[in-house]
Amino acid sequence: MKFLLSVFLVLFIPSMAFSYNETKVFQKIEKDLDSIIVKDLNSKKTIFQKDANQAVRPASLTKIMTAILAIESGKMNNLVTITAEMKKVEPTILNFKVGEKFYLKDLVHAAMIKSANDAANAIAIYLGNGDKQKFVGMMNWRAKKLGMKNTNFENPCGFDAKNHKTTANDLLKLTEYAIKNSTFNAIVKKNSYAFTAVNTKRLYRVHTSNKMLDRDKYVIGVKTGYTNQAGPCLIARAKKDKKDILLVMLNAQNRWENTKLALNTILEKK
Repeated sequence: MKFLLSVFLVLFIPSMAFSYNETKVFQKIEKDLDSIIVKDLNSKKTIFQKDANQAVRPASLTKIMTAILAIESGKMNNLVTITAEMKKVEPTILNFKVGEKFYLKDLVHAAMIKSANDAANAIAIYLGNGDKQKFVGMMNWRAKKLGMKNTNFENPCGFDAKNHKTTANDLLKLTEYAIKNSTFNAIVKKNSYAFTAVNTKRLYRVHTSNKMLDRDKYVIGVKTGYTNQAGPCLIARAKKDKKDILLVMLNAQNRWENTKLALNTILEKK
């Protein structure tokens, strides 16, 4: 037992010295998930990781890539007309009407805050000039450029597919890149958002799927995910004093409780 504990300490604490009780917290957390990585962005050091290079399904964490490509497209104020193809997705959806027109920026908000799959699908088809697979190609090209060596996307929403996989480490790289964008950061910290179809004036309201925004005052984003095969997933960012913590947690059955426990343990550390 002492040998296992000593190995664990060496493995997961390269940046800060934890007490025995604090170490037990992370031992508890790692039993509840497939993979995790926690990094202090200010010190640029990894605090804790478990199987961070294991290939897993990312569920709607995929939408971080979809959103950042949309934000960087320079077309956020362009109008997108909803087509029947854009609506051919599984819930969660906002159930847009064919022919409704939305600003691209509103679809990005819906995809990131509510995790609306029809919004993400509409973004992909629009930016792919009618070809969703062209947009998926853009996703994979950007992943390669970001050094996401173990990632392959098959769709813009995060649906389970045979080769739609990534790793916690790759998702950390993606999120580190995305949060350099002020527009992205402004969106992912919002609890709610309202927008209307430009032509029909139909009102849509979205509320965040990220419970950490309400449960922890230091959390400022980022994204939730869930599918039957991926399980509950979460990427969370929290800031306090000189600490800027980014956490990626995949297939975590108690993601809310354990994320709060991990972040509080780190942020309250003197």
